[in-house]
Amino acid sequence: MGTEITLDVAGVSVTYSKNHRGIDHGSIFQEQDRRAVKSDQLDYDWYETEGEDPTASEMAFTRPLSHVVPRLELLGFNLERVRREYEAVVQNWLEERQSLRDEEDEPTPELMSFVEFAEFVKAHPLDRLDDTFISGSDDASKAKIRGRFAGMQLERFPLYRPYDRQAYSERTFFGGLVDILHPYSVLRILADANGDAPVVWQYGPLVEGGYAPEREFVPHARRTETFLIATEGSSDVHILKHALALLRPGIADFFRFIDVSESHPFSGTGNLVKFAEGLAKIDVQNQVVFVFDNDAEGLDAHQKLSALTLPANMRRIMLPELDAFRAFPAEGPEGLHSSDINRRAAAIECYLDLDVGGYPPAKVLWTNYKKGLGIYQGALEFKESYTKEFLKQTPETLSDGSYDVRKIEAVLDLLIAECTAMAVDQWDPAEVELRDNY
Repeated sequence: MGTEITLDVAGVSVTYSKNHRGIDHGSIFQEQDRRAVKSDQLDYDWYETEGEDPTASEMAFTRPLSHVVPRLELLGFNLERVRREYEAVVQNWLEERQSLRDEEDEPTPELMSFVEFAEFVKAHPLDRLDDTFISGSDDASKAKIRGRFAGMQLERFPLYRPYDRQAYSERTFFGGLVDILHPYSVLRILADANGDAPVVWQYGPLVEGGYAPEREFVPHARRTETFLIATEGSSDVHILKHALALLRPGIADFFRFIDVSESHPFSGTGNLVKFAEGLAKIDVQNQVVFVFDNDAEGLDAHQKLSALTLPANMRRIMLPELDAFRAFPAEGPEGLHSSDINRRAAAIECYLDLDVGGYPPAKVLWTNYKKGLGIYQGALEFKESYTKEFLKQTPETLSDGSYDVRKIEAVLDLLIAECTAMAVDQWDPAEVELRDNY
């Protein structure tokens, strides 16, 4: 008979293998997701009779779907990717149906648009669908399995063939209707209505059955799936790494960092633009994001890099412009004034909480004039002290809301959005197969 291993959400399998690991799903989990889960492949009466502990055979990775979503998106499975994939499946299916029509004079149904498909999925949360097992194959049993979907024009679903629907309940019938994309695309489109549903990859029965070694089941993002974040200085690295660990721990393993000021592998000036030029020339396969400060020097460097055509696996961003910086205390030869420091003086330290540590009111000091841009560069006073205060923060110290993380969260949101877009843009719709073999 063998042993199956599946990737399930609320008991609905989106992909499976038999007697071998199949797809490596470790990237959508972290180590804290590893735990024992009850399995319908185990004979618990035998374990009780023999006095054996079933824990080893129950081992799995499990994580709420809403916590899986940020990891899926960094793997390139956001809703935009799902839409593009769905439309490619529709196109392929229409082409196949057209060939059948030519041979058998069958009418081609009007397939669901992506909006209709997404609304259908959202309208039917999995926990509201009947999961009662129905074993019969007669018409009455088939009607019970279809449940509330029996009256629908099912031919409007891409890939729908009534003779190959393998389902035993209303819930699994629904799963068959929507499981027409890559498994991670299916998870992503299910997420809006099923955020609390557990995603389970149970490997224990397979390992205990001798079909795969436990070492094949490793969590966290793989090296090829991570993003190399290149910054001009070490302060940016320390702040971004700590911010991810504090505020986005569920995806922190997707990011690796390099401080160009200390680790420049190319000859010449050790700045970020030179580093980017070097990486582009040697055609590295890493996914790379070059991060520039929101100040005059960052703007100058960003504009220079913008003149280069970067490959699809490289992106450039400046720290986001914020309204909080449009009237910021700044001191120069003419005294202290309220100034817009966006693109002039907002280095990463400005995105920290500047009201902690007992320092004087935060201000920027104007320094050198950037002739090419026609603006002054500025620097935050006591910036090292603000960094030290931030690096002291822990999840516990943030829990009472006394430290303001809104500005640094805006930085993380921009970085994550850029990485997600890069991952999505590297996907080729030509990769879509008409029948999923996942």
